[in-house]
Amino acid sequence: MGKLDGKVAVITGGTSGIGEATVRLFVEEGARVTIAARSRDKGRKLVEELGDSVAYHRTDVSNEADVKGAIDHTLEKFGRLDCMFNNAGSGGVQGGIESIAVEGFDETIGVLLRGVFLGMKHAAPIMKRQGSGSIISTSSVCGLRAGYGPHIYSAAKAAVNNLTRSVALELGESGVRVNCICPGGIITPIWVGSAAVSEETAEKMLEQVEIRFREAQPIKRAGLPEDIARAALWLASDDSSFVNGEMLVVDGGLNAGRRWSDYLEGRKRLRSAMGLNTT
Repeated sequence: MGKLDGKVAVITGGTSGIGEATVRLFVEEGARVTIAARSRDKGRKLVEELGDSVAYHRTDVSNEADVKGAIDHTLEKFGRLDCMFNNAGSGGVQGGIESIAVEGFDETIGVLLRGVFLGMKHAAPIMKRQGSGSIISTSSVCGLRAGYGPHIYSAAKAAVNNLTRSVALELGESGVRVNCICPGGIITPIWVGSAAVSEETAEKMLEQVEIRFREAQPIKRAGLPEDIARAALWLASDDSSFVNGEMLVVDGGLNAGRRWSDYLEGRKRLRSAMGLNTT
């Protein structure tokens, strides 16, 4: 028996990275899933692979009609909605504050914040009528502490955190839970960005990212999409039925503070500079 037997989910950005891993895990655990994403080819390929438990709806999460269409399609095909996973994302606009174009700002906010808002907005009335449901959004440790990501990305993720808490207070009274997940360094295609590179080059780029992440937090490995998928599974399941308005941090200890080994090394250097015993 799966943890999501009988449940229906919509997963945005479900054709790669965290989204694809979550689609696969949810289906394995008994859910029926609509993949709401922009890539038709990847979406249809997943449907062919995973079978009748999966549907695809072409979705740009910054477009309200697309988001509503994905949810309507889910109701038509599966009859209900138990989990809305607002996962679609991108790295967004980069650069120092003086170099950021307004168009880049709008596009970044459109995907990372407007997309989450639209998912919440259109899932809410359905779940309220049912008297149950779980809305999950992908946030980031960048929304908890500055210096981990680009300006606008970080600001959008901080907004997702507070939107989660605020909406949780409203919908919780109707039996609907609203939570978000704050991943740390996860190896996904987002790190390659939109660069037109070969698959081989993309793999090499991700290998370098993995090496960097391996030493970024106490747990000495990079995070995997499956780590976040398992967190989403818990929040979508009845195992978390009393969890509402929370930011679930999945980061190998990154956000907890400075690594102990870094502290010891810094202490050693300080004592050495002061002419003190370093043992």
